[in-house]
Amino acid sequence: MPTITTPDWNIDYVEAGQGPTVLLLHSSVSGNRQWRAQMTALSDHYHVIAPNLIGYGQTSPWPGDRPQTLADQSALIRPFLDRHDGPATLIGHSFGATIAMRVALDHPEQVTRLVLLEPNLSQLLRHDRRDAAFREAYQIRDLVKDHGSRGEWEHVAAEFADYWNGEGTWAAMPLDRRASFAAALPPNYHEWDAVLEDTSLSEGVSRIAAETLVVWTRDTKRPMIEAVEALRDRVPGWHYVELAEGGHMFPLTRPDLINPLVRAFLDGKANGGGDEVRP
Repeated sequence: MPTITTPDWNIDYVEAGQGPTVLLLHSSVSGNRQWRAQMTALSDHYHVIAPNLIGYGQTSPWPGDRPQTLADQSALIRPFLDRHDGPATLIGHSFGATIAMRVALDHPEQVTRLVLLEPNLSQLLRHDRRDAAFREAYQIRDLVKDHGSRGEWEHVAAEFADYWNGEGTWAAMPLDRRASFAAALPPNYHEWDAVLEDTSLSEGVSRIAAETLVVWTRDTKRPMIEAVEALRDRVPGWHYVELAEGGHMFPLTRPDLINPLVRAFLDGKANGGGDEVRP
């Protein structure tokens, strides 16, 4: 993979296509490989770039000398904005969607459109006193922090996989897939600091100027559903689409649902702001 080197980071990425710039920001644990289907769907008309976030692939790991912030992840993305003329669209899933929002706040002149696929906005849950949803999110944080600090990543992986992908996911995984999944988890130890302790989004989300599409599924986890509700309270003019099914990992497992929806939004064929339900 090609690499960008900055004073702070080595960042690896993949790219394809020509045209307006679209940056794809992956979820925790997945890495940029999660976007293969989306890149194929968009690269006929767009210049699609998928970086690996901090600690994934060949991108530098987090040094651990202080808590990570969303500003740190935003700084990782800035070189991709600066390298290309014209505004960019950011598409993010889960933690990647949270980063995309922070990048849009930091660089409003360079980010004109956002696609947020179930953003992890636990800080909004805490701020809005959505206590049950926040406790559920915090339990995952505690799992990662407590067992990760002792190097018990296989234990974390088993519970993490079943929570986000459905009960029995870990048991059904081949052994080599279990090993790679557990090996991809350590960056998430630091990502929870960025999600929970950096309050820039709970304070500033209504200032995001980018045209924004938010997509979530009816059968996802409670923290994701209530995060979208918190967003609608703050920015009702965004375009919201609820999918009837797919779970939290729908960008990976149901490209047939999400890829046409994203393409229509990028091509300017989506409806105006408001709520929409898709079967």
